[in-house]
Amino acid sequence: MPNPVSRRSFLGSSAGLLVAGIASHATAATAGKTYRISLAQWSLHKMLKAGELDNLDFAATAKTEFGIEGIEYVNQFFKNKAQDKSYLAEMNKRAADNGVTQLLIMVDGEGQLGDANLAKRAIAVENHYRWVEAAKELGCHSIRVNAGSSGTYEDQVHRAADGLRALSEFGDKHGINVIVENHGGLSSNGSWLSTVMRKVDHKRCGTLPDFGNFGIDKKKGEWYDRYKGTQELLPFAKALSAKTYDFDEARPMVTVDTRWGKETDYEKMMKIVAESDYDGWIGIEYEGSTLDEFAGIKASKTLLENAIAKLSK
Repeated sequence: MPNPVSRRSFLGSSAGLLVAGIASHATAATAGKTYRISLAQWSLHKMLKAGELDNLDFAATAKTEFGIEGIEYVNQFFKNKAQDKSYLAEMNKRAADNGVTQLLIMVDGEGQLGDANLAKRAIAVENHYRWVEAAKELGCHSIRVNAGSSGTYEDQVHRAADGLRALSEFGDKHGINVIVENHGGLSSNGSWLSTVMRKVDHKRCGTLPDFGNFGIDKKKGEWYDRYKGTQELLPFAKALSAKTYDFDEARPMVTVDTRWGKETDYEKMMKIVAESDYDGWIGIEYEGSTLDEFAGIKASKTLLENAIAKLSK
């Protein structure tokens, strides 16, 4: 496994590319498709948790620091504001002032939509209602949810599909999609999650394939092939998550998760995306440890822009 380069050496060798990336409109067209780069709020989770960045400043930060015009929120950073109309109005104002599109809300901590207990499953579905309503208020197209469950493989297909179908029906009333990320457990098994999607069979229910989240049980070393999994989830995709970690100076199209010895080849991954019907935003989600969050986002943007550019060659 190649060692990730230091922050100083990476920034020194890539300074020109980073400046060019920030100055761009974060848009690239290939084969009749237009992929626009958005920013997932989790990329800044350390700063947000430390109080160095406020949720209300996220839109301005995305635009002014990175030249990115689409954002993806994480509910924990405005956990108690989902039904606060004045707060949501301020979020709308900040986004509009900066020419930024609010795309989705990533929702965690609201219970398992595939809970084995029917009563708890129903509560989890209802807990998500306020986020559907908040997403509508913000002009988002989706909320991202988890398909947590328990039991046998087939049990979990049935239970997750049941909860997702109920939430999707509520989302449909508000014009909001319910999209599932591969986020650990069986949800990181592309075959399982695509089976769940077919069972839900609702126009508002889809996936948010994350290029890096294919660890079914990381502690046991159980991983799903990320390229196969992405390919299986793309037919249902309504958003994409470009997960990045640390960077390998010798292989500029690769991002490396040194914690688990895993890597993602972005040239290969974007070819898979280009061969699918997906055409839309691709959200940067930086989780590296070598670069700070600002530098990591800039490096991720350059990586993604270069991977997209290679598609047209």
